[in-house]
Amino acid sequence: MKPSSKLPLFLSALASVPALWAQEKPNIVFFLVDDMGIGDISVYGQRYIRTPNLEELAKEGMTFTQAYAGCTVSAPSRGSLLTGKHTGHSYIRGNKDTPNPDGHVYDRALKSGEVTLGELMKEAGYATACIGKWGLGGPNTEGAPNVQGFDYFYGYLGQLNAHDHRPPFLHENNTEIKLDGKVFAQDLFVEKALKYLDERSEDKKPFFLYFTPALPHADLDIDEDERKAYDGKFLEKPYDGRSGYKPVEKPLSTYAAMVTRIDKDVRRVIDELKKNGQFENTIFIFSSDNGTHIEGGHDPYFFDGNGPYRGTKRDLYEGGIRTPFIVSWPGVVKPGSVSYHIAAFWDIFPTLAELTGQNVPSGIDGISILPTLTGKGEQKQHEYLYWEFEEEGGKQAVRVGDWKLIKLNINNPEKTRYELYNIAADPGELSDVADQYPGLVDRYARYIDSAHTPWVE
Repeated sequence: MKPSSKLPLFLSALASVPALWAQEKPNIVFFLVDDMGIGDISVYGQRYIRTPNLEELAKEGMTFTQAYAGCTVSAPSRGSLLTGKHTGHSYIRGNKDTPNPDGHVYDRALKSGEVTLGELMKEAGYATACIGKWGLGGPNTEGAPNVQGFDYFYGYLGQLNAHDHRPPFLHENNTEIKLDGKVFAQDLFVEKALKYLDERSEDKKPFFLYFTPALPHADLDIDEDERKAYDGKFLEKPYDGRSGYKPVEKPLSTYAAMVTRIDKDVRRVIDELKKNGQFENTIFIFSSDNGTHIEGGHDPYFFDGNGPYRGTKRDLYEGGIRTPFIVSWPGVVKPGSVSYHIAAFWDIFPTLAELTGQNVPSGIDGISILPTLTGKGEQKQHEYLYWEFEEEGGKQAVRVGDWKLIKLNINNPEKTRYELYNIAADPGELSDVADQYPGLVDRYARYIDSAHTPWVE
């Protein structure tokens, strides 16, 4: 089933934003980075790593303080973003390595029957592209980006492939592009993105660019001239590679330079939009697919990459799922504004559906955040947010208002336990109060039970 346009919905969407926008559909750039913690950038309190361009983006737009990723690892988080479904009943619920007939390993393929943001925007008359990391199916599968609504793809089709920033191959659509293992993939991604934006300025068709760099995911790797900006600033402990990923002599300065490189590329994309006269009619969204990682020699605690929150990637504590989220929309989003609205990746689908006047397919968990962005209309609130994670014994979590219930070791009933936190009073999730509030545990456990449905092939 594909979404279909409805004139009354479109008129309703137009009425909720200033007349300046009503003349033409806005372009969308979703800049999604990989494994960057909420505390890794200065907008959210980072002290050591320089990210001035993201600071500027925040000054021009809205910074969300309570935005959540779709999951605590890559594939299910991206699946949630693209389909508008939380992991309780989304098709992609984990990173599942899947052999492909071409001899490479990719990820479990998203079902062709799933409606994605690519299909939504294509139905609305947009040109669509994904450049960077995909992670939802290999070439010539039903999960390949060209099958899931994206006119153009360039990058890593598999998340395992994206562990190497100087890969032996990438893909352009379904075609394998062989490389020498020396070219820094991020250079290619930015080059392709800038070229795509330049081409879009010529045909004048609205576009949706899903730009998904693999930085700052491990391997820790950056060109030396970029790393030198941080030389001598940290007491480095070389990483020998024994725990996976390749060795790196200066992991702290390398990671910092990777984050700063992302910041510079945000500026390059925005400058290209401005040069082409596209920026004033573009919604620019910056976020990360999950919390900061602790792999390949990276020390997130040195940089305080999870900010004031507990946990990292693979945790359902706030540090694993609360994500940076900044939105710029000239003339519509109030510059320098801050939103405390509780939002999640699955809200993006209904937001763009409302924006483009389309029906939302059944089974969507998101709520449009267009009223928050525009300051017009009443913003609906979630009854609850839900996550689940298959690894490490199985985990589930639900946030209901200020309360957060986490269920651990769900695959071993003898060891299953609950933890309860008040996020408003205890954002660091330091004090488990499950024993003090058994009634709340029982109540919120019912949300967990109802949100999860068995996975069906």
